[in-house]
Amino acid sequence: MSTYRWGIIGCGDVTEKKSGPAYQQTQNFYLHAVMRRDFAKAKDYALRHNVPNYYDDADALINNPEIDAVYIATPPDSHEYYALKAAEAGKICCIEKPMAPSYEACKRIEQVFEQKNIPLFVAYYRRSLPRFLKVKSIIDSGEIGKVRHVNYLYTRTPSPVDLSGKYNWRTDKNIAFGGYFDDLASHTIDLFAFLFGTITDANGYATKQQDLYTAMDAVVGNWKHESGVTGTGSWNFATHKLQDRVEVIGEKGIIRFAIFNEESLFVERENETEEIWIENPNPIQLQHVQNIEKHLSNIETHPSTGKTATQTSWVLDKLLGK
Repeated sequence: MSTYRWGIIGCGDVTEKKSGPAYQQTQNFYLHAVMRRDFAKAKDYALRHNVPNYYDDADALINNPEIDAVYIATPPDSHEYYALKAAEAGKICCIEKPMAPSYEACKRIEQVFEQKNIPLFVAYYRRSLPRFLKVKSIIDSGEIGKVRHVNYLYTRTPSPVDLSGKYNWRTDKNIAFGGYFDDLASHTIDLFAFLFGTITDANGYATKQQDLYTAMDAVVGNWKHESGVTGTGSWNFATHKLQDRVEVIGEKGIIRFAIFNEESLFVERENETEEIWIENPNPIQLQHVQNIEKHLSNIETHPSTGKTATQTSWVLDKLLGK
């Protein structure tokens, strides 16, 4: 197929700048339709982004014979529902992360697409970002020797929305039991699996330290990669300031970098420290989407598939103590 016509289910905030334009800027991809439950908002998005078709009915988009592939960008609790419909219709699919709220749901999605031999991707786009590919190249080259341990710390103050008491699906335990952990730690753990190999064991504890919403707001955990690398992490959304810090400890050096903040990475070897600045692409999912096209064109395998995302979900459930 020379051109893949995509449809987006759930054209909300994430699709405005991060992902939607990436599908329009990728060779051989064409954004053909968008869907949102609010028809006026779907139409507004389509007109602003020059998308020819818009719906308030997901079935109409999925079953449109002119649609070859579907990008699901709704809240996680509906991912499985729409993904299984896309699989039944034989449509290629990319799902926003996390792939689903639980490992069991992810496994069901993965198995259906595998049985039908339909490509399935998940938007863990950090696996395709140049900054993290640089980190991986440093690790793989042996510049810091064998990696022994990775430690991560993420803290944040409550947001204005949290303090206002307004509803936010990201902190509704029925949609995201871990709250912001589900949203942010999914990227973190998935990236670590990409950098250091499959995680074979994990455990953790989740708690609620403030009464601003129903989901958890503090998680601590540890894990082990099949490569022998050990890991520890702490995520807390009830502190006094933002911190986003990874420390990769090797035999001969250390790599320090942020996952969400666009910052330099630092490589420490013996008595010298190198600072490396790599800018993110714009839109930030561009290379992730371009890698989907390369996968479909049999040029190279995409780094974020249903299989890798399901493994990430298994770890997240373990860290949450599920």
